[in-house]
Amino acid sequence: MMKKLFTLIFLGMSAFSFAQSADEVMIRKIFDEALEKGHSYEMLRQLTKDVGARLSGSPGAAAAVEWSRQKMIEYGFDRVFLQEVMVPHWVRGKKEIGRIVNSRKLGSQDVNVVALGNSVGTGPRGTVAKVVKVNDFQELAALGKEKIQGNIVFFNRPMDPKLTDTFRAYSGASNQRGNGPTEAAKYGAIGVVVRSLSSFKDDVPHTGSTRYGLNVPKIPAVAISTNDADLLSGLMEDDDELEFYFETHSQMLPDVLSHNVVGEIKGSEYPDEIIVVGGHLDSWDLAEGAHDDGAGCVQSIEVLRIMKAMGYKPKRTIRAVMFMNEENGLRGGTKYAELAEQNAEKHIAAMESDRGGFLPVGFGISGTEAQQNKLIAWKSLFEAYGIYQFKVGGGGADISPLRTQDVPLIGYIPDSQRYFKYHHTGIDNFEAVNQRELEMGAAAMAAVIFLIDKYGL
Repeated sequence: MMKKLFTLIFLGMSAFSFAQSADEVMIRKIFDEALEKGHSYEMLRQLTKDVGARLSGSPGAAAAVEWSRQKMIEYGFDRVFLQEVMVPHWVRGKKEIGRIVNSRKLGSQDVNVVALGNSVGTGPRGTVAKVVKVNDFQELAALGKEKIQGNIVFFNRPMDPKLTDTFRAYSGASNQRGNGPTEAAKYGAIGVVVRSLSSFKDDVPHTGSTRYGLNVPKIPAVAISTNDADLLSGLMEDDDELEFYFETHSQMLPDVLSHNVVGEIKGSEYPDEIIVVGGHLDSWDLAEGAHDDGAGCVQSIEVLRIMKAMGYKPKRTIRAVMFMNEENGLRGGTKYAELAEQNAEKHIAAMESDRGGFLPVGFGISGTEAQQNKLIAWKSLFEAYGIYQFKVGGGGADISPLRTQDVPLIGYIPDSQRYFKYHHTGIDNFEAVNQRELEMGAAAMAAVIFLIDKYGL
């Protein structure tokens, strides 16, 4: 009896070892394909240089839809189709001016500002008033209408430099940009200046969306570079009467018809089970949107291209989705989930890449305990590639609406230390992306998708 038990254990361990070995061989082949014959970097060059900035509702966004549709057809995916979605059409306008005025030390000093996405403009006369500095909404409320009314509120809370997870630092400071103008308007402010959400001290301002609340005046708002935020803050220490002037010409136009772009390889055994991998096709208008999120788009297409190139026949249907309008509306992600529910589609997993094209360090998953444990158990297969962070908690903005359908959400995690140098800026261009790091990320994503396809979650 004991001998039989040992034999069964040995056979079980041998089978497990073989499975591990087969998976390791396949993952090695995936990395070899991506690193020796990868297309992601050239795809990114085309998307950034030939198409360029892709703000929702713009001609660039429309061109990006057609580019990605044609690219996936060119790669011979089994099906390529568009999903209609109405998106916001916000335009920046060409002239943006920021200026410190009436400074006792400097007199008048120009500073670097950009309008916040979705914000109203000042018009040609601009907005000028005394500046009131606050760090958070509690300070704002404490000052109240008496100190705020008729003035410009300057939100100066930096991202916490002590946090090594820069996305946590970003989350800890981002409400002043997202809700700051509405909160300030409640107390009678006539404009808002927000310290750029950046991990770095430089002269580059960072845009990003703001959200106006109901029954509150819409006031103009700009982001100021971190260096100029420090300058303004320092001057205010002993100058209570300092004023600020800014001029913007942004406006919100009627919604525009756009599209999510979907390409898929049909599953050979379980075609009704869908695995999604995606990024958002839209970008801010200041630059080429290379890290945010051209990288995630081309990596997602590359996942399917790698499988086609290797002759891999997935058991389940694998989709690459180029979501539209993540930056200032999330309409594409919402529409995708709506159509998935309407069509009774069964998604067994969704992965998103929207943290830049930097070196991969791991993946995070939100799902059941069993699903989380399954992903985390694959960690050992990736350690040889320097990918070690498999953790609970993950996803992404565009795939988040699928969570109500009990779909496990997986976030691709690259090294985040440089991301908030480029995020939402005028320097997020093709040249900022390293080819090797981009290709490593695409390979890592393809390897995880392969494991999900083989074993399910």
